[in-house]
Amino acid sequence: MRWADQLDIITVAATAALLVGIVGLLASWALRKRSLRWHLAILAIVAVTAPYVGLIAITQQMFISSHDLTVATYVGSAAALVTLFVALGLGSAIGRWSGELRSNVLRLGTGDEIVEARRVPAEFRDLTQALREAESELEASRERERLLDQSRRDLVSWVSHDLRTPMASLMAMTEALEDGLAADPRRFLAQMRRDVGRLTTMVDDLFELSTIQSGVMVPQVVPVVLRDLVSETIASADAIARARGVSLGGEVPDGVHVNADPAALSRAISNLLMNGIRHTPSDGTVHVRAQRLPGAVEVSVTDGCSGIPDAELERVFEMGWRGSSARTPGEDHGAGLGLAIVRGIVEAHRGEVHVENLVPGPGCRFRILLPA
Repeated sequence: MRWADQLDIITVAATAALLVGIVGLLASWALRKRSLRWHLAILAIVAVTAPYVGLIAITQQMFISSHDLTVATYVGSAAALVTLFVALGLGSAIGRWSGELRSNVLRLGTGDEIVEARRVPAEFRDLTQALREAESELEASRERERLLDQSRRDLVSWVSHDLRTPMASLMAMTEALEDGLAADPRRFLAQMRRDVGRLTTMVDDLFELSTIQSGVMVPQVVPVVLRDLVSETIASADAIARARGVSLGGEVPDGVHVNADPAALSRAISNLLMNGIRHTPSDGTVHVRAQRLPGAVEVSVTDGCSGIPDAELERVFEMGWRGSSARTPGEDHGAGLGLAIVRGIVEAHRGEVHVENLVPGPGCRFRILLPA
């Protein structure tokens, strides 16, 4: 056969297949909201009809005889029936698999178990596995939300109690001074000043925690010499430590730098120091240590507390957490915001903060890890 005839056959066949394909696409678009089995049926019909139309067109061009066209038609018809049957069966199976997947999607978030699909293609198994993982993450998110909501309720309760006590004391002393019943006004004024200072500290902590959690806090990062910052923080807390009979110490090598907000990082370390001083018995020690690690800088504060129960280690940095009887009962633990503020500051610096019990104890170690 000449090259010109072969080229004509290819052109006619391609044109016929293109026309049939366009009609098939239009039909699929018209049925786009119907089941997937309809689209597979259209695909099967297009796959069989395109050769038919091509054969008829080629016959009209007298490239093949009518006898050959009849034979090809019989063969194609048999193939078309089988192909259409397979396409409908495959479409039905895909519809059933999609129904199972839809049922699993509807179970998502209801607490019902995601049913593992069997004897389905790998893509459907992967989607089912993704749903199981999403269900696990959703369950963990619900648990975090529950704990956060509980911590908020505890915080409101504890802060209300802590506010009520100094405010009641202020009210009583104010009335005594107004009525002239105060035998020693100067002592009353000193106590009122202490109560006002306590209220101011609590309000400042609430405001700072609100700033951190709302994302308003943006650290002003500059190179910080840790030795100087730790020394200043220890000096600020030394008077309180002495009043409680607690010794403060520090160990920071020269040349340890970190990119951080000096005021915020000083506040975080100060909160850990005050927490350690509060829970360390008299004649105990609170020690600050800084060191450079691969890819990070660590600042740790070790105290002499009685330890934290393992079940509460993960709650230490939650709002309102104030410890339990394992950490020096009877102490004024404040509103439980100090450690939550520490975590907020550290996370704003893209760092991490952890706590662990000393082995052998007694004591705890709080570790701040900041990017080097």
